[in-house]
Amino acid sequence: MHALVYHGPGRKVWEEVPKPVILDDTDAIVRVDATTICGSDLHILKGDVPEVTDGRILGHEAVGTVESVGRSVKNVRPGDRVLVSCISACGACSYCRESRYGQCTGGGGWILGHIIDGTQAEFVRVPFADTSTYPVPAGAEDEDILMLSDILPTGYEVGVLNGQVRPGDVVAVVGVGPIGLSAIMGARLYSPSHIVAIDLADSRLEAAKQFGADVTVNSGREDPLEVVRSLTGGLGADVAIEAVGVPATFELATTLIRPCGHVANIGVHGQPATLHLEQLWTRDVTITTGLVDTSSIPTLLRLLGDHLEVRPFVTHHFAMRDFVAAYETFERAADTGALKVVVTP
Repeated sequence: MHALVYHGPGRKVWEEVPKPVILDDTDAIVRVDATTICGSDLHILKGDVPEVTDGRILGHEAVGTVESVGRSVKNVRPGDRVLVSCISACGACSYCRESRYGQCTGGGGWILGHIIDGTQAEFVRVPFADTSTYPVPAGAEDEDILMLSDILPTGYEVGVLNGQVRPGDVVAVVGVGPIGLSAIMGARLYSPSHIVAIDLADSRLEAAKQFGADVTVNSGREDPLEVVRSLTGGLGADVAIEAVGVPATFELATTLIRPCGHVANIGVHGQPATLHLEQLWTRDVTITTGLVDTSSIPTLLRLLGDHLEVRPFVTHHFAMRDFVAAYETFERAADTGALKVVVTP
């Protein structure tokens, strides 16, 4: 088969590799019918995730068809259409029993495209198939379901739920790539009074309006703090969601927050960021970090369509043989307008 293989910082190749086989009784082999590229993959290619080694197949999001299963798999059968979660869950450790699958100590967590081969391939081995895949509802489109593999649960869990968004809140989202847009979409479910989208790219700010932001700020031309304070009587945002993963955006999020507010960090950080405790220590500010658990996938599946319209995420389509071109388009999102690229056989 062929796959997109990482060969060190800045190097990726679509090349022929051995087809995966079942290694454990709880595995499934899934034919990948649709996959995509995540901002985390770009961090890997920058060298921000040193656990990813030369020869690793990238990717952790997929919708596919089960080809074969291990003898201990009970709920998944060959021929089933499944959503492959970006997080694998052993289902038995103390964290999994609390639905904190991202912290799995039984061999799961974020492993696909990280410490084992991932989904940017024609086939993928999915460990713990019973607890790491979800059936695709009849009639659902692959590319719609694909958005629930990572970005929507991440924005919802790590941004909205960790940030404790409540009705009437002013929510500032710093960075409105796919994850920031997912946070905007998830925040809308809680009826905030204002959602402020902050970015440097006008194309992404236009997208943020479509996803539910009612105020947009190009931080290269305007002061986000002035805008947020004008909406809050000078107090600051109730919730600030950081969705980029660079020091400047994290520090901006902590600047925007009001006393007793919540800063929810989603971004993948490859460098240290300064925490200005000399300014924050008296303000009763809560700062959360997190790796998505994907425990919200069943809820989001129920909301898909009537309450969550995910098709606008998909801006580009590519064939797998053009995976390198798909990366180039996604990497130049400010120029290409790319949000999510869908890659299919």
